[in-house]
Amino acid sequence: MVAVIEAIRFYEKQGLLSKPERTAGNFRIYNAQYLKRLAFICYCRSLDISLNEIKQILGLENAGKEQAEKINSILDQHIKHIAKRIHELDHLRMQFIELKGKCKTTQQNKNLMKTLRTTATVALYKSNNAVS
Repeated sequence: MVAVIEAIRFYEKQGLLSKPERTAGNFRIYNAQYLKRLAFICYCRSLDISLNEIKQILGLENAGKEQAEKINSILDQHIKHIAKRIHELDHLRMQFIELKGKCKTTQQNKNLMKTLRTTATVALYKSNNAVS
Protein backbone atom coordinates (compact mmCIF):
# COMPACT_ATOMS: atom_id res chain seq x y z
CA MET A 1 0.00 0.00 0.00
CA VAL A 2 2.86 2.39 0.80
CA ALA A 3 4.32 1.85 -2.68
CA VAL A 4 1.00 2.79 -4.26
CA ILE A 5 0.78 5.96 -2.18
CA GLU A 6 4.36 6.88 -3.08
CA ALA A 7 3.62 6.24 -6.78
CA ILE A 8 0.56 8.49 -6.64
CA ARG A 9 2.56 11.28 -4.99
CA PHE A 10 5.35 10.82 -7.56
CA TYR A 11 2.89 11.02 -10.48
CA GLU A 12 1.44 14.17 -8.94
CA LYS A 13 4.90 15.74 -8.70
CA GLN A 14 5.59 14.79 -12.33
CA GLY A 15 2.38 16.52 -13.42
CA LEU A 16 0.66 13.32 -14.55
CA LEU A 17 -2.00 13.54 -11.85
CA SER A 18 -3.57 16.59 -10.28
CA LYS A 19 -3.82 16.83 -6.53
CA PRO A 20 -7.20 15.43 -5.50
CA GLU A 21 -9.77 17.27 -3.46
CA ARG A 22 -9.73 16.75 0.30
CA THR A 23 -12.34 16.18 2.95
CA ALA A 24 -12.79 18.44 5.96
CA GLY A 25 -10.58 15.96 7.82
CA ASN A 26 -7.87 16.43 5.15
CA PHE A 27 -8.33 12.97 3.60
CA ARG A 28 -7.88 12.73 -0.15
CA ILE A 29 -10.93 12.09 -2.31
CA TYR A 30 -10.18 10.02 -5.41
CA ASN A 31 -13.05 10.29 -7.87
CA ALA A 32 -13.70 7.89 -10.77
CA GLN A 33 -11.96 10.14 -13.32
CA TYR A 34 -8.83 10.34 -11.15
CA LEU A 35 -8.76 6.56 -10.70
CA LYS A 36 -9.22 5.98 -14.45
CA ARG A 37 -6.30 8.29 -15.17
CA LEU A 38 -4.17 6.51 -12.55
CA ALA A 39 -5.10 3.13 -14.08
CA PHE A 40 -4.12 4.45 -17.52
CA ILE A 41 -0.74 5.64 -16.21
CA CYS A 42 -0.10 2.30 -14.52
CA TYR A 43 -1.07 0.44 -17.70
CA CYS A 44 1.29 2.58 -19.79
CA ARG A 45 4.12 1.98 -17.31
CA SER A 46 3.46 -1.77 -17.55
CA LEU A 47 4.05 -1.37 -21.31
CA ASP A 48 7.36 0.37 -20.54
CA ILE A 49 6.12 3.72 -21.81
CA SER A 50 8.17 6.49 -20.21
CA LEU A 51 6.64 9.13 -17.96
CA ASN A 52 7.46 11.80 -20.54
CA GLU A 53 5.66 9.82 -23.25
CA ILE A 54 2.68 9.25 -20.95
CA LYS A 55 2.56 12.98 -20.32
CA GLN A 56 2.58 13.58 -24.10
CA ILE A 57 -0.19 11.04 -24.66
CA LEU A 58 -2.31 12.48 -21.85
CA GLY A 59 -1.81 15.93 -23.36
CA LEU A 60 -3.25 14.58 -26.60
CA GLU A 61 -6.29 13.08 -24.89
CA ASN A 62 -8.82 15.01 -26.95
CA ALA A 63 -6.70 14.63 -30.04
CA GLY A 64 -7.45 15.36 -33.61
CA LYS A 65 -5.82 13.57 -36.53
CA GLU A 66 -2.44 15.29 -36.11
CA GLN A 67 -2.25 14.38 -32.44
CA ALA A 68 -3.33 10.81 -33.16
CA GLU A 69 -0.35 10.56 -35.53
CA LYS A 70 1.93 11.65 -32.66
CA ILE A 71 0.51 8.90 -30.44
CA ASN A 72 1.02 6.39 -33.25
CA SER A 73 4.60 7.59 -33.64
CA ILE A 74 5.27 6.93 -29.94
CA LEU A 75 3.73 3.46 -30.26
CA ASP A 76 5.72 2.74 -33.44
CA GLN A 77 8.95 3.56 -31.60
CA HIS A 78 8.03 1.06 -28.90
CA ILE A 79 7.14 -1.60 -31.47
CA LYS A 80 10.54 -1.14 -33.14
CA HIS A 81 12.30 -1.32 -29.77
CA ILE A 82 10.46 -4.55 -28.92
CA ALA A 83 11.34 -6.08 -32.30
CA LYS A 84 15.00 -5.20 -31.75
CA ARG A 85 14.92 -6.66 -28.24
CA ILE A 86 13.28 -9.87 -29.51
CA HIS A 87 16.08 -10.19 -32.07
CA GLU A 88 18.72 -9.67 -29.36
CA LEU A 89 17.05 -12.21 -27.06
CA ASP A 90 16.77 -14.75 -29.88
CA HIS A 91 20.49 -14.31 -30.57
CA LEU A 92 21.20 -14.78 -26.86
CA ARG A 93 19.04 -17.92 -26.81
CA MET A 94 20.99 -19.36 -29.74
CA GLN A 95 24.26 -18.66 -27.93
CA PHE A 96 23.01 -20.57 -24.89
CA ILE A 97 21.88 -23.48 -27.07
CA GLU A 98 25.30 -23.56 -28.74
CA LEU A 99 27.03 -23.38 -25.37
CA LYS A 100 24.84 -26.14 -23.96
CA GLY A 101 25.69 -28.34 -26.95
CA LYS A 102 29.40 -27.83 -26.35
CA CYS A 103 28.99 -28.60 -22.66
CA LYS A 104 27.28 -31.92 -23.43
CA THR A 105 30.17 -33.14 -25.54
CA THR A 106 32.83 -32.07 -23.04
CA GLN A 107 31.21 -33.70 -20.02
CA GLN A 108 32.63 -37.03 -21.17
CA ASN A 109 36.13 -35.53 -21.24
CA LYS A 110 35.69 -33.69 -17.92
CA ASN A 111 37.08 -30.62 -19.67
CA LEU A 112 34.11 -28.29 -19.37
CA MET A 113 35.99 -25.19 -18.18
CA LYS A 114 38.44 -25.36 -21.08
CA THR A 115 35.54 -25.45 -23.54
CA LEU A 116 33.79 -22.56 -21.80
CA ARG A 117 36.98 -20.47 -21.85
CA THR A 118 37.56 -21.25 -25.52
CA THR A 119 33.95 -20.37 -26.36
CA ALA A 120 34.24 -17.11 -24.41
CA THR A 121 37.49 -16.22 -26.18
CA VAL A 122 35.99 -16.90 -29.61
CA ALA A 123 32.88 -14.86 -28.75
CA LEU A 124 35.03 -11.97 -27.55
CA TYR A 125 37.13 -12.15 -30.72
CA LYS A 126 33.99 -12.15 -32.90
CA SER A 127 32.48 -9.19 -31.05
CA ASN A 128 35.71 -7.18 -31.27
CA ASN A 129 35.97 -7.84 -35.00
CA ALA A 130 32.31 -6.94 -35.50
CA VAL A 131 32.97 -3.52 -33.96
CA SER A 132 36.05 -2.84 -36.10
